[in-house]
Amino acid sequence: MARPNEQAIDLVGEPFAVVESDPGVFTTLIRRLGVRGLEITELYSVEPFETDHLNPYGLIFCYLCDDDVNDRSDVDSEDELEDPDARSIWFANQLSSDACASQAILNVLLNCKGVNVGPALREFAVETEEMSPVMRGLAVSNLPLIREAHNSLARPADIRGAHRALATSALESAKSKAQAAGSPPSKKRKTTGSSSRTRRKASSARADERLDAYHYIGYVPAHGRVWELDGLSAAGPLDVGAIDSDAPDSRAGWMDVVRPALQRRMQTVLQSGGAGHIQYNLLAIVDDAYLKLSDELEMLKRERAALERRLGQCFGEGWPDKVDPALLASASEAFATTLRTRAQDPGKVFAPDFGARKMEKDLAVLDMPERRLVPAWEECVRAALTAKVAVEEEIEKSRRAQADNVRRTFDYEPFIREFIVALENEGLLDEALDGKTGDGADVRRPQPGPSAKSGAKAKRR
Repeated sequence: MARPNEQAIDLVGEPFAVVESDPGVFTTLIRRLGVRGLEITELYSVEPFETDHLNPYGLIFCYLCDDDVNDRSDVDSEDELEDPDARSIWFANQLSSDACASQAILNVLLNCKGVNVGPALREFAVETEEMSPVMRGLAVSNLPLIREAHNSLARPADIRGAHRALATSALESAKSKAQAAGSPPSKKRKTTGSSSRTRRKASSARADERLDAYHYIGYVPAHGRVWELDGLSAAGPLDVGAIDSDAPDSRAGWMDVVRPALQRRMQTVLQSGGAGHIQYNLLAIVDDAYLKLSDELEMLKRERAALERRLGQCFGEGWPDKVDPALLASASEAFATTLRTRAQDPGKVFAPDFGARKMEKDLAVLDMPERRLVPAWEECVRAALTAKVAVEEEIEKSRRAQADNVRRTFDYEPFIREFIVALENEGLLDEALDGKTGDGADVRRPQPGPSAKSGAKAKRR
């Protein structure tokens, strides 16, 4: 029994629940793991015009696959990585089928250079550095931080489903062991063609009952090469190709290496799936856009203050009469945002080199000719108006993601249960099920026609 002041140790842990494959969900996940300065966004193309401006740290490829891919048992803890270069890559095998998204994200993040993964993941990477991929996968599955962050983004119904699946699996395993221990070994009999046909029919029936399964594979540049990280691969990281760069840790040009491999995999997935159905998506780990845009607005705010000091020195208190009246009227709102309502006060900055860049800007303003001060001030305000719009868009995107997370993780089942009980107690349940109101009017919705969209329930990872 644990003492009052001691933290309880989770020796068994809970199962990983299914989570929705959504960029907002995964961005929230990495932030709850302690990662700072990064976000996850969805890519709709791998062409340069879609990826070059993002300069991603890594990619996560999600595709619809056969459910058997999650049942492979070819991962051996004694396997040695054949590629010597792969030994420097942090790679963990996937041991929990419903944690494949979190597993792929960790495999990419812990190989990224120059990112802040937080103290918890940094310590975890150091502790597991000398482990085999299978033991790392076991460590991932048993780390409470990862499991709790993952399950905090799942629907309550999916969490209950994961517990039921775990209990069912444990009961079936115990029953099988009991039957094996209590009955003598039976002699093997020769099988006939009819028995093989029976097995094929049973296998076909099980396949029809399966839910769609999705698998995640990571791609990351590290040590001068691009690596494919598939948690179900016993061979470990797969070398995609070398990066044409003098700096071993550079990300420049790595998309040119991974692009053909991704295009081949996309084509394979499309050929194996049904016509007209896109059964994959591509996620990218990139710099947090809000941090960059917020720093740009803060730099413009400080540039405005420096310019107004110079304008006051050169033209006195009458300098506002020399600038565009429309820009002067909007200047008070151009530098304020929903989160920072005081336009004159400097706000928090995030980039480590912000101070050095601000000093360079101040020196440029001091050396600026007097005739350039008014145009420079007007350009600064115009740039602030554009930057403010971009910052507000990022704030709204975060609000929508947070609202979606709240709606997704809220447990509606108790309310629905009590609501149905209240309908029954008031004698209204039968009318509601029949689709009629108290005055006998039929309020049932029209049934969808043959053209309505329908599809099988997807098992999200």
